[in-house]
Amino acid sequence: MERLQKVLAHAGVASRRKAEEMITQGKVKVNGKVVTEQGLKVSDNDVVEVEGVKLEKEQKVYYLLYKPRGVISAVSDDKGRKTVTDLLPHVKERLYPVGRLDYETSGVLLLTNDGDFSYALTHPKYKVDKTYVARVKGVPLKEQLRPLERGIVLEDGKTAPARVKLLSSERKADKSIIEITIHEGKNRQVRRMFDAIGFPVQKLKREQFGFLTLHGLNAGEWRELTTHEVKQMRVLAETGKIGK
Repeated sequence: MERLQKVLAHAGVASRRKAEEMITQGKVKVNGKVVTEQGLKVSDNDVVEVEGVKLEKEQKVYYLLYKPRGVISAVSDDKGRKTVTDLLPHVKERLYPVGRLDYETSGVLLLTNDGDFSYALTHPKYKVDKTYVARVKGVPLKEQLRPLERGIVLEDGKTAPARVKLLSSERKADKSIIEITIHEGKNRQVRRMFDAIGFPVQKLKREQFGFLTLHGLNAGEWRELTTHEVKQMRVLAETGKIGK
């Protein structure tokens, strides 16, 4: 017997938190009856429906995608734009991106149907590093980058301290390349952080998620995570250290 929200998360319907919201909203039925209270436990013999669709157990799958620019980090788009799931047409399981990269940002993006895995890597209480390389307009001095290291106050709250490294700069071209590592996932966070200090991002790429990198991949390509990598990422989320 497992809690209903955990069953929904394991089936890839949504993260556990989102599954709880769906239950509260009356979108879930168990054996034909709407369930709105949290904590109900179900077994393999119970029939679970979400928005009228019977829940089918899927094998858990985990992919690392090199997301190109100009692709939406979603499973569908009402404007008809290409989505990240369009880049993995062979996958029969329902995939969901783990967090998001905005339309114009490229780089490491994980996709899975394991809601618990996604939750562990995106919830603020788990501090999994994400490293970006940004091309920004202007040539900042070290002291101008320090606010990023202390935390920037944005409209949705103060960011956690970031690790920042100036990789190169060109005064004639009025641009710089800066590496920044954060563990949060606020909407367009890196772009807004640089806007806040007066150095707008011209191009942005996520180079690393935890210990996972784009090594061996070109834009639009993907690979499956190994069983060991999945285990390591879980341990990293829970302990802040890479498992062996």
